[in-house]
Amino acid sequence: MTFAWMGWTLPTALFFGGIALALALLGFLAKLAPNNEPRVGMFGVATQRGDRFFLSLLGAAFIHLAWIALAPMELPLWWASVAAVVYAAVVFRFG
Repeated sequence: MTFAWMGWTLPTALFFGGIALALALLGFLAKLAPNNEPRVGMFGVATQRGDRFFLSLLGAAFIHLAWIALAPMELPLWWASVAAVVYAAVVFRFG
């Protein structure tokens, strides 16, 4: 089986590697601190780590899509990645 049809590039590999690393980190945190009580934050619903991680990934996708659609072409895409990391930090802290 070949994976040539997937069009692996360095940014694509880094993206999926980052998601895999984040999931491994969540698994490690679950073993380290299994007390994962739901908490009500800025969303107004009870969320756990996995919920906040999913919301962070979803928000990152929308941030990148909006960046591609609305930002001038002179601005590099990695700025959207920085904005997505900041968004994820806010979601994990206050979400």
